[in-house]
Amino acid sequence: MDKDSQARYISIMSIGIVLILLIVGIGLTYGELRLSWIEMMSTLLHRSSDASHYIVIFQFRLPRIVLGLVIGATLGIAGTVVQSLTRNPLADPGILGINAGAGMFIVLFMFLIRDQIDMTGNIAIMMMPLFGIVGGLLAALLIFLLAKDQHGLNPQRLILVGIAITTGFSAVTLYASLKMNPQDFEKASAWLSGNFNSANWLFVLSMLPWIVVLLPWLLCQTRLLDVMRLGDHTLLSLGIPLRQKRSQLMFISVGLVAAGVAVSGSIGFVGLIAPHMATRLVGLAHRRALPLSGVIGALLVLIADFIGRTLFSPAQLPVGIVLSIIGAPYFVWLLSRRRQA
Repeated sequence: MDKDSQARYISIMSIGIVLILLIVGIGLTYGELRLSWIEMMSTLLHRSSDASHYIVIFQFRLPRIVLGLVIGATLGIAGTVVQSLTRNPLADPGILGINAGAGMFIVLFMFLIRDQIDMTGNIAIMMMPLFGIVGGLLAALLIFLLAKDQHGLNPQRLILVGIAITTGFSAVTLYASLKMNPQDFEKASAWLSGNFNSANWLFVLSMLPWIVVLLPWLLCQTRLLDVMRLGDHTLLSLGIPLRQKRSQLMFISVGLVAAGVAVSGSIGFVGLIAPHMATRLVGLAHRRALPLSGVIGALLVLIADFIGRTLFSPAQLPVGIVLSIIGAPYFVWLLSRRRQA
């Protein structure tokens, strides 16, 4: 039976990776400047003689696609961890307010700090994930404190507290945005909607330290995450330092989400949809669900970005809006299913 499930996991992962490669190829060839697959491959292999092809692929399309891959994978994996820690299948970094907390601190950084100390563009971009993590951790701390009752973390209360935290942080973010000068306000508004329009290799570089350090550690905690689905009393009886381990896992998840929010803005529902699809396909075991959530998350973001970039051309719809259009009905459907259950 385990061999069958392992074969199923390998086949599903292979299909997911092939779909990602297909979307990447389509994304590199399709746009205002259409390229054939041969032209695209020759440019990637540095065998093309057309300088415009290099500019379109290496300066515009490829950084955007790589950023979408990384952010989608991290959001999918972080969403799986958050759902396991809270034991709530409706939990998502965006719904719980982590995105809003990270976004608020980044907007405050843009409004209060960046211009005051005259940071250059590159330094500001590298500093933004730090402020995003602080805001995300603050949101997570408030949520955990307010959602607790005498029996521990209340999954139903968690959603309500997350909505309240999101509303409060979003109000502060909006107020700070309105106080900006028109040029910064336009940038902040575009960033808050969640888009890759300004994606470049520096954005990818600013995320790399967080991905390289945090993601492998999280992927090595699959057994602990399996155990975390049990009740608090059971975990304490097994001798697991519950608060310490939960704090560590939440810190890593918030770090991944905040690093993504810092460079792309708030992108919601990936951390909700990807874990559900992964567990339906390969079960609850995190050694399979966690990597598959990353693959599905990357695929969702790439598809949403491609739709927003091409369907409304020459205008571009932010990827965050496309995912909200998809994710909101999915969230309502999940709520109705839980009510029927």
